Amino acid sequence: MNKETVLQRICSDSLVAVIRASGYAEAGQLVSACVEGGIKLIEITFTVPGAHRLLASLSETYEQTDVMIGAGTVLDEATARLALLHGARFIVSPCLNVEVVTLCNRYGILALPGIMTVREAVLALEAGADLLKVFPGELLGPKFVQALKGPLPQLRLMPTGGVDLPNIRDWFQAGSVAVGVGGNLTCGIAGDYSLIAARAQQFVQAVGQAKSEAGIIGS
Repeated sequence: MNKETVLQRICSDSLVAVIRASGYAEAGQLVSACVEGGIKLIEITFTVPGAHRLLASLSETYEQTDVMIGAGTVLDEATARLALLHGARFIVSPCLNVEVVTLCNRYGILALPGIMTVREAVLALEAGADLLKVFPGELLGPKFVQALKGPLPQLRLMPTGGVDLPNIRDWFQAGSVAVGVGGNLTCGIAGDYSLIAARAQQFVQAVGQAKSEAGIIGS
């Protein structure tokens, strides 16, 4: 699966579940619940113990399905390379590391570096990033996306952090092509994975409605 295919898939589904957990087993159950609820783009963060092993296991489990597994909280080249070797289809970072973007481009893998300034956005473009993670979203807000798209309309942006059901419409109206959802997908649910699946379904529906209201047919 090449980088362009992954990019188009993220822009089409427009919803990435960001998985953080205290253990390997819990993370796996969270992934299953998200998939059950209809979220097919999964980001396994490297804050999860044994994240590389989980990546390998999930990549094998979902190999013949439409579920796509990526790696998150990738801070350096070594971690990016480890993630790629264990099956990650895309690499997400909380900040801009040009070396990580370069490595991903070298192997035809989509990199999503985190940015929070205009300068970082331009540097990410110059490094060859095709999709930028706006982070932390709860601090920057939809108005940042709208402002950034003024001088840089070619940007594809995916806010992460602070994305919730009540504000999803605002992010897409501002010009986002996708959103990443983590804590607001699982908060307040003490191990009840059926409730997580139900909430995941709510997010899928909310994203679809928000894109429709924003006039986004595809990206």
